[in-house]
Amino acid sequence: MPRFLVVLDVDSTLIENEVIELLASVAGSHDAVRDITERAMAGELDFAASLRERVATLTTLPVSCFDEALAAVTVTRGVPELIAGVHAAGGFVGVVSGGFHEILDPLAASLGLDHWRANRLASVDGRLTGEVDGPVIDAEAKAAALREWAQDHGVPLTRTVAIGDGANDLQMMQAAGLSVAFDAKPRVRAAADVAIDVRDLSQVLPLLGLRG
Repeated sequence: MPRFLVVLDVDSTLIENEVIELLASVAGSHDAVRDITERAMAGELDFAASLRERVATLTTLPVSCFDEALAAVTVTRGVPELIAGVHAAGGFVGVVSGGFHEILDPLAASLGLDHWRANRLASVDGRLTGEVDGPVIDAEAKAAALREWAQDHGVPLTRTVAIGDGANDLQMMQAAGLSVAFDAKPRVRAAADVAIDVRDLSQVLPLLGLRG
């Protein structure tokens, strides 16, 4: 039987947190950043513009803020079970994030993910510049990552699964064979094939026939 490729959003999906808000808490800009995040996830703001606006509030933060943010990250219930179940069936698990490699790299490695992609934060002399380094990982980039990883592994798009909660995940979900709205915004729930309201990602396994 052909293998699966499962691709998840990160903030508020793979993890319980919004990493930009964890960093903003260190910078003292949490409330302003949270408001922008909520509006972007609901589809009220352009994601790339909203990301740059939020990242600008992090100017001059020391890069040690990454360790502080990573320590505060909580992995969503059921993630290890989901990854183990997909791997046991010969499949692959990737994540693509509007968040940041600086937090995602150690997290993804510890979870045993096959692929991950995110934004990078520019820094000079050990302090953030308040800018994104390189192209922004937006909705289109998320969909492109799913297609690229599926092609790399010879997995047909009909055997791909996209899991997300915000407007930035809609293109990725549309590209996938099965789209799962995970504790999602109304607009995302309406567009998805399946909605999961319990914050337990092992609930995806029965959808794939991997657990009774």
